[in-house]
Amino acid sequence: MGYLYISAAHKSSGKTTLTIALCAALREQGLAVQPFKKGPDYIDPLWLGQAAGRACYNLDFYTMDRAEISDLFASRMQGADIGLIEGNKGLYDGLALDGSNSNAALAKQLDAPIVLVLDSQGMTRGVAPLILGYQAFDPALRIDGVILNKVGGSRHEAKLRAVIEHYTDVRVVGAVQRSDELLINERHLGLVPSTEVRSSQAHIERMARQIRDQVDLEAIRNLAATAPTLPVGPVEVQKSSAPDRGVRIGYACDSAFGFYYADDLEALRNAGAELVPFSPLADEGLPRCDGLFLGGGFPETHMDSLEQNTAMRAAVADFVALDRPVYAECGGLMYLCDTLTWEGKTRKMSGVIPAQVVMHPKPQGRGYVQLRETPDHPWPLSSDRSRPISAHEFHYSALNGLPTGLTFAYRIERGFGIDGANDGIVYRNLLASYAHMRDTRSQPWAERFVGFVRACRDDAGQ
Repeated sequence: MGYLYISAAHKSSGKTTLTIALCAALREQGLAVQPFKKGPDYIDPLWLGQAAGRACYNLDFYTMDRAEISDLFASRMQGADIGLIEGNKGLYDGLALDGSNSNAALAKQLDAPIVLVLDSQGMTRGVAPLILGYQAFDPALRIDGVILNKVGGSRHEAKLRAVIEHYTDVRVVGAVQRSDELLINERHLGLVPSTEVRSSQAHIERMARQIRDQVDLEAIRNLAATAPTLPVGPVEVQKSSAPDRGVRIGYACDSAFGFYYADDLEALRNAGAELVPFSPLADEGLPRCDGLFLGGGFPETHMDSLEQNTAMRAAVADFVALDRPVYAECGGLMYLCDTLTWEGKTRKMSGVIPAQVVMHPKPQGRGYVQLRETPDHPWPLSSDRSRPISAHEFHYSALNGLPTGLTFAYRIERGFGIDGANDGIVYRNLLASYAHMRDTRSQPWAERFVGFVRACRDDAGQ
């Protein structure tokens, strides 16, 4: 067992596509590959998880404490031959001036060897001071290898290798030439999710073929093997203390809705929920269930199909009208509104929330948020309501035409939410917000929601 931290000097260096390709290439060698992603992110983990054949887990200083990060990492590495942690942005980038929440801080906490992906376009001799500077900035870090990306050809590669060998002690473990085969289409929230790419598996396989001859996979494995041995023990599972009265929760899962953290879904199951996937795009009605979870995604890129599925829109509206419990985040919130407008087109949605969703060219809410729960939050309280809640948002949409007098579950202390001051519309037994929650030890939202669904079911005598 070993692991590596894949980082970069700056954003858009190509580390995500290279990490996806590495996951697939190492898996082809028969290794059990466990991927991780730093920070809040849904899209990259979808690709990484598909490439590795194992769910990708997020490691995030903002929503998790340090012990929780280490415990999650060690537990998910059990049974894996190699772990690949993909960073976000650059190695030293983060919110804090002291770097305490940077990629470097996470790599240091995990004592992970680092492979630095360098965008080599237009560089020759200048690659040496870049590497030396990154090493000198924090000598405690283990920058053990570099992958030269977007190399211009064999002559360019030879010059870069000669400079690095002459001036540094860092090993070049790969030199990847520019290729369209390594590109994944992007749009307003980043990469197009793998769930929307019909040929995603074939594309991943092509990416793996591209790097097999350009990255020294044996060197990657050897560097990973220098990581310290992780503690071995049973995976900690927080089981619900509630009586075993399992509930069925339907969750929207298709190319329009797919933003779910793997460990959040696990937390829902551990709390006693049977999760039943359904498609707002293709299914004619809801599955038999006691509650609904409508996660984030891209309803705007599928709004024609969502409008055309009148039976599903009506089924969701009826579910809410019957006081059945529903939790919706971001894309799920958008789907519950009256209409959705994007690129000059307006389409009908479910009509539960009396508002018009309008997509804007720039983000309306982006980054980490801090919320304070109000007394109107519908779920059973499991902790001090006065404690701030750390979450995140990323939306280009805004809600127009909201009526006055709405009830909200959260007050905004950082971020934008629905109106800059509030988030989490409460209507009947519905809670719908722009904020994306993460189930953690300090914020066990999954158990609270399952408890709420169970209570609603029991009160209704179902």
